[in-house]
Amino acid sequence: MKLLVLAVGHRQPDWVNAGCAEYVKRMPRELLTSVVEIKPEGRGSKTREQLLAAERERIQAALPGACRLVVLDERGDDLTTLQFARRLEGWMQDGRDTALLIGGADGLDESLKRDAESRLRVSSLTLPHGLARLVLCEQLYRAASVLKNHPYHREG
Repeated sequence: MKLLVLAVGHRQPDWVNAGCAEYVKRMPRELLTSVVEIKPEGRGSKTREQLLAAERERIQAALPGACRLVVLDERGDDLTTLQFARRLEGWMQDGRDTALLIGGADGLDESLKRDAESRLRVSSLTLPHGLARLVLCEQLYRAASVLKNHPYHREG
């Protein structure tokens, strides 16, 4: 199974890219993971709906066929690490590739949210997009290590 983190956003600081690359590198072979940056639409005189529609087209072009779509959303499921690990385990048993979407400054187009199989909340706090990307990569690695009984995660 492949995991694809699709993130709408401009070039991130080196520490975000380095952190994401480190967690992606640590992922087990059976969970090939990649992070793809989607160029945000230029603001100009466009409405929010026009911006989101243009970004939706870029996201859809980057999605692998027949994949599970998961959007990160502030109203998404608020999971503990162990619950997220169990969700990842279910995805692995299903076998379909999974794309996790992080919207840009204006969020995600509503049709992407409707088409998503699930919604996840990374935090109740408002995070900069680069930090949300890094937290997601770390949590994917943490969930994978829980499933492998690796001591990276310690439950207190």
